[in-house]
Amino acid sequence: MTISRRDLLKSASAAAGLASLPAGMAGAATSPSTSPPPFELSTGLVEQELKAGAPKTRLWGFNGSVPGPVLRYRKGDRARILVSNGLSVDTAVHWHGVRVPNPMDGVPFVTQDPIKPGGKLLYEYPLLDSGTFWYHPHQSSFEQVPRGLYGAYIVAESKPIEVDQDVVWLLSDVKLGADGQQVEDYGRILDLANEGRIGNQVLVNGKAAGAAQTLDVRRGERIRLRLINAASARIFRLSLAGHVMTAIAFDGQAVQPHPVEQITLGPGMRIDLVIDCLQAAGAVFSMTDAGHRGAGEIARLAYSREKSLREKPMAAAIRLVPNQMAEPDLKRAQDHYIVFQGGMRGAPVIGTIDGKPAKINEIMEKEGITWTMNYSAQHEHALMHEPLFHFKKGAHIALHMINETDFAHPMHMHGHFFRVVAINGKKTRFQERRDTVMMGPRENVDIAFVADNPGEWMFHCHILDHSAGGMMGTIAVQ
Repeated sequence: MTISRRDLLKSASAAAGLASLPAGMAGAATSPSTSPPPFELSTGLVEQELKAGAPKTRLWGFNGSVPGPVLRYRKGDRARILVSNGLSVDTAVHWHGVRVPNPMDGVPFVTQDPIKPGGKLLYEYPLLDSGTFWYHPHQSSFEQVPRGLYGAYIVAESKPIEVDQDVVWLLSDVKLGADGQQVEDYGRILDLANEGRIGNQVLVNGKAAGAAQTLDVRRGERIRLRLINAASARIFRLSLAGHVMTAIAFDGQAVQPHPVEQITLGPGMRIDLVIDCLQAAGAVFSMTDAGHRGAGEIARLAYSREKSLREKPMAAAIRLVPNQMAEPDLKRAQDHYIVFQGGMRGAPVIGTIDGKPAKINEIMEKEGITWTMNYSAQHEHALMHEPLFHFKKGAHIALHMINETDFAHPMHMHGHFFRVVAINGKKTRFQERRDTVMMGPRENVDIAFVADNPGEWMFHCHILDHSAGGMMGTIAVQ
């Protein structure tokens, strides 16, 4: 019998047992006889009206809709989710931002085998953290996500902050033809090597963005607005007229409350805002997107003419209690570096594929790969190479990311959160904790974390075409 490197990693991770997991993850196992029935989540074909009066668009969805159902839990709960595959292709589900044991991470050929058509898989894990998360396939994600397979995942705090409305706006886009159906041009080399496949219709919670997306409010109301970017490539730059937006969490993790005028939200990223609605009855205000391919008006706040709920902001505190996790110590952290190269406008570079060096243009022509990370290139889930890094469990890591490309890359790490320490050598104001960080063109970003979750974890660009085009790898924690 031949044991692969991946099998060895899985065996080592399993042998470590529950005691090796991060603090709080080693919850008592629940026997099948006492477990509540799992929540059933099924993939399948969907026909959905995206805009009032328009023809229904053929999509893929969870439980018959796009987006899928909002999964809601409380911190400390144990999630049990039975995923059934009603598609004609393989799939798997990743719980983006949720710290799970490695076998539950939903990455085909890394943490599990794909779920075959007609197959089922039970995902079960404790919920260590409160926050705003989401879920999506990690199988051919550059196609399955823009087809409609995604949904919001909310884990409430033990003691939530006091608000009048807790609202989720899940942002995405679709690329539609004149017939109102999706243009099926997934995986084009021009998208893989440039800014990614960007749709021509922005959606909010599965419906066309714009005036139809109106949130009714009363003067004096306090809103908690959870924004999730589930688009495969679009980077939103959002602002809201007439209101102060106060950020209280990035990627589900508490941050010192502070006002933000414009929000940059790359694919995979989330932000929680508190908005006190203090404008006049009957007034209407727009949230707009001014990104590179700005969509204009995304949604509206519309004030009713009812009597004001309050004449001044609610006095209740809005600072979230941080989730408990290990804090990186930069004084004893191991320094590691990762260089990103490639892209259509990138300088000629050398990469390796199947362990052999080649020029990136040759790799692009022969393999459809357009990016390298530390000079290594690979297909989505081919994963024929060693992990980018091997870390001992409990190691404090400072990871210095150097973007030598002309494109932005929202870099997402599975299984861990990290501190964003510095950008272009300048210390960040809030040292915010995230799982996805925007790395601008020709920009350097320093992050730090404690490698305390054993297993092999994906680390990739969440512009899903970039990921499919080679900007993906793994880190191994043993």
